[in-house]
Amino acid sequence: MSSPQIKIPATYMRGGTSKGVFFNLDDLPEAAQTPGKARDMLLLRVIGSPDPYGKHTDGMGGATSSTSKTVILSKSSKAEHDVDYLFGQVAIDKPFIDWSGNCGNLTAAVGSFAISNGLVAPDRIPQNGICTVRIWQANINKTIIAHVPMTNGKVQETGEFELDGVTFPAAEVQIEFLDPAADEGEDGGAMFPTGNLVDSLEVPGIGTFKATLINAGIPTIFVNAADIGYSGTELQDAINGDAAALSRFETIRAYGAVKMGLITDISEAAERAHTPKIAFVAPPQSYVSSSGKQVNTKDIDLLVRALSMGKLHHAMMGTAAVAIGTAAAIPGTLVHLAAGGVDREAVSFGHPSGTLRVGAAATKVNGQWTVTKAIMSRSARVLMEGVVRVPGDCF
Repeated sequence: MSSPQIKIPATYMRGGTSKGVFFNLDDLPEAAQTPGKARDMLLLRVIGSPDPYGKHTDGMGGATSSTSKTVILSKSSKAEHDVDYLFGQVAIDKPFIDWSGNCGNLTAAVGSFAISNGLVAPDRIPQNGICTVRIWQANINKTIIAHVPMTNGKVQETGEFELDGVTFPAAEVQIEFLDPAADEGEDGGAMFPTGNLVDSLEVPGIGTFKATLINAGIPTIFVNAADIGYSGTELQDAINGDAAALSRFETIRAYGAVKMGLITDISEAAERAHTPKIAFVAPPQSYVSSSGKQVNTKDIDLLVRALSMGKLHHAMMGTAAVAIGTAAAIPGTLVHLAAGGVDREAVSFGHPSGTLRVGAAATKVNGQWTVTKAIMSRSARVLMEGVVRVPGDCF
């Protein structure tokens, strides 16, 4: 006889331009409270993966990299932090969860969940104003600060802040990514793992490209749009409908991952689909976004298009935005050059859904570039809360 379904408390949330299923660690079945096969099997079933139809009809996922996400939160084990945040990027058509990186967009929802679910001490929550939530990002061992608006002791979710890539306005949540670059000794090494601001990336069978390889927010490979045959104004259909193009991007990503020291052989890239990201940049020019909004050259500093989990992202990953802001602040990177080679502490870039502004201040210390923090504004909202059901024998 088949096992009956079980109920697990869960919250379905949008954060930035992503959405996912949020869990309190203590609410998970005991076998899934620690990392391992049981946890992965449970979360795969929650999302509805692997789905050979690519639709997530039998799960909570949305069949895109932006909507196939899970989050596990708990009271922080780190001093001076409120909540530990663990992110799992769920593959759509494979039985695989990538735990190698953060989701910057869903970070905007972490503070809200933590406040509403008793993970932040009551004496740190104002009745009105801004609650500062100190987040320990457990995937990458970094501190993130979320500034969450409060009204009458409750998280303020509605508002007039508009975010390109999100349909409706909401309350603004400012996010600070502290010391966003990788430290020596971390996975992949320093901010520039090769020691160069621009490398020559040789990809057999495809070509040799200039590339900026950076660990900031999330490991990211930046190439020039023109070098790979694009303008930088492309929307999703221009890339995602081209199987040959997607294959080329994945091959470039794999060779970039090896050069960054994230993997030792290109064959390992498939098991690290979430990181590194690959993005292409170009100087600013006007285009029409996916929503029909006109983006004018004068409103942006550069164009950026980025791929996530093998597909062009509909907007921009939050962690990749941190990488963009950081690279734009450092003279000589491809991002800085695409933005006009001008020194700046904030950059506005065009993506498929519109524009985004991110700030980062870079300084050179003992010959090495460092960034103390990157800042951007997002929004978040609870979509549904209650329980999610899965077959009791799925894990």
